Amino acid sequence: MKLIAIDLDGTLLSDDGTISNANIATIQEAQQEGHIVSIASGRSLPDTKEILRLSALDCPIIAGNGATSFHRGEQVHQLYMDQEIVKRIIPILRELQLYYEVYVDEGVLLEKDMENILWKELEQIGHDVAYTSETLKQTIAIQHSQHGLQFVDQYEKVVSNYEGIYKIFVLSLLDEKRNQLQHFMESQGGISITSSGREKLEIAHPRASKGYALELMAHHFDIPMENTIAIGDNFNDLSMFAAAGVSISMGNAEEEVKQQSTHTTLNYDEDGVAYAIRRYVLGEE
Repeated sequence: MKLIAIDLDGTLLSDDGTISNANIATIQEAQQEGHIVSIASGRSLPDTKEILRLSALDCPIIAGNGATSFHRGEQVHQLYMDQEIVKRIIPILRELQLYYEVYVDEGVLLEKDMENILWKELEQIGHDVAYTSETLKQTIAIQHSQHGLQFVDQYEKVVSNYEGIYKIFVLSLLDEKRNQLQHFMESQGGISITSSGREKLEIAHPRASKGYALELMAHHFDIPMENTIAIGDNFNDLSMFAAAGVSISMGNAEEEVKQQSTHTTLNYDEDGVAYAIRRYVLGEE
């Protein structure tokens, strides 16, 4: 029996945010063969649960980049950020005029009209090949399509005393802003910083990582780490690549991620997860 941990965005999900029929069928086949298939995502727990429900899949979940994990009504682990640290971080995010989201058990909190920050940043970067108005529209649509997203007037009115927060997601098109924030974060200590894309920073409890959560999930199912497989595409997947017995990067993965994986599969939009499971787990050529 193996434990297979699969990332969502850029890995398992199609462009429309759903799981393809080929990927669903292969995951179900692996489960029928006795393997445990877990989702390991930076998304929130409610969002991940709904994605699985819509695909009729029953899988253990690692969410928030390893800040929390869940299986059939049981919380496997939960790592909340220190309240005093969050109390220092949020004013800096506001001072730097950054787009950010706050992850709590109930879902994701987003202050109203925060996407206006991104439109102002787009004006500042001018004619950038990587980012156009159409690209930004798609990015905002993805963020707004999260299941469990709650628009609020002000975070503090919903999250009293900054408690119960397990991740802060930051998105900025400007390198200078992200570098300023990262420098501040590194000076604080007591947090972990990772990224699921070059425009993103994700802040959480210092022990939170997909690798740490994968180890806890393997222990939960009494599966040796050498029998674990991690599939992903981005920097926040590297910790579980380091922990897993076998790591598989997507064909569309960042080059640094590919270099630290055991194997590379097809792109996400070519059912690369299904291909990887069939070849490296089920033993099909």
